[in-house]
Amino acid sequence: MIDDIRLLSSDELLRSFVDEERESRIRDDRKLRLIAELDRRGAAAEFGYKDLARVLRDAVRWDIGEARKWIASAGLLSSEITPTGSELAPELPVTASAVAEGALSVEHVAALTKAMKNLPAEAETAMVDFARENVPAAIPKFGEQLAYAMFQNDPEPRDPEPAPPVNYQRKSWKNGQLEVKAVLDTVTGAAFEAMLDPLAKPRPDTSEEGPDLRSRPERDGDAFAELVNLMARADQLPDHGGEPVTLTVTMSYENLAEQVGAGMLDNGERVPADQVRQLACNAGIIPLVLGANSQPMNIGRKTRSFPAGIRRVLVARDRGCAFPGCFRPPRHCDAHHIQHWADDGETSVENAVLLCRHHHTLIHQSEWEVRLELGIPTFYPPAWLAPARNPRRNQLHAAA
Repeated sequence: MIDDIRLLSSDELLRSFVDEERESRIRDDRKLRLIAELDRRGAAAEFGYKDLARVLRDAVRWDIGEARKWIASAGLLSSEITPTGSELAPELPVTASAVAEGALSVEHVAALTKAMKNLPAEAETAMVDFARENVPAAIPKFGEQLAYAMFQNDPEPRDPEPAPPVNYQRKSWKNGQLEVKAVLDTVTGAAFEAMLDPLAKPRPDTSEEGPDLRSRPERDGDAFAELVNLMARADQLPDHGGEPVTLTVTMSYENLAEQVGAGMLDNGERVPADQVRQLACNAGIIPLVLGANSQPMNIGRKTRSFPAGIRRVLVARDRGCAFPGCFRPPRHCDAHHIQHWADDGETSVENAVLLCRHHHTLIHQSEWEVRLELGIPTFYPPAWLAPARNPRRNQLHAAA
């Protein structure tokens, strides 16, 4: 068997692994059906156990949490027989069909189950379509965006007006060090993240210092210290993405004028319209997508770098990394030339897409392709991943 594997090309090896994973998921569907039937007939009591999770823990040495996850998924994906002999459809029928064909894992099912608690049944098809092309970790965010899109026009509940958010900060000196704890409102927190992020990047790998071995909390702590020093020299604040650190709020002009709906910050959080209007009074509004003549949309071949005006338009259009399933915010993204600048590609909105560092590298080094179709970044996977190379888009940002 080992010799046979060594004779395969890398493409054949990967395709074999993908096929094995699909078969494994189909077998998982069979396991879920067995678990559902054991649960239905109350087999735990027959074996002298309190519940089925403990039976599975001892039978196959699963952690109790893992056993409960499988039992919960089995109950949602299996049909039931009523006392009169009628068969009831599964609670999540679309998910059940996808699992049966090997398209989804148990981890996908767990994420879908949690997301569907806040969504009506008719949303299941959209959720499963998204899950077929994305990792389980992306499902909760898509569910939140879908729920907002479905319910944003519903009348507001008659709950008491919530108290305005209060910023809270406490500090104390311990052993010669200042310990700081803070709770910030949505807008202030997003602005703080935007300021901290460029300062918390790993140091470049150099022959003198080697790779940056600091953990993320350590880098954030050093960035906070640097931010304090920079604030003491306010004229030396760093830029980010080609312009000074900026907090972007995206909202339609009609909703802003009518004081309805909510604006979306560049980290995906939403703030009510009245708060957006207050921000607009303090900071002004740049008409990114209204065709303002003052914003450069196309600078041709003059420069390889994207100026601030074009980047603002990309932020408003792509809302973060445009790669399917990626939820990195704009501040983590580079502007990528769809037709490479070295191949006579122009530096323009029509030839650009926002990509996080990981997916920017992937586009350059792999067979993934990106095109702008009807003004929307559209990605085509490699043939080994999807032989039909069906187009994919980032549904997370589309739902937003």
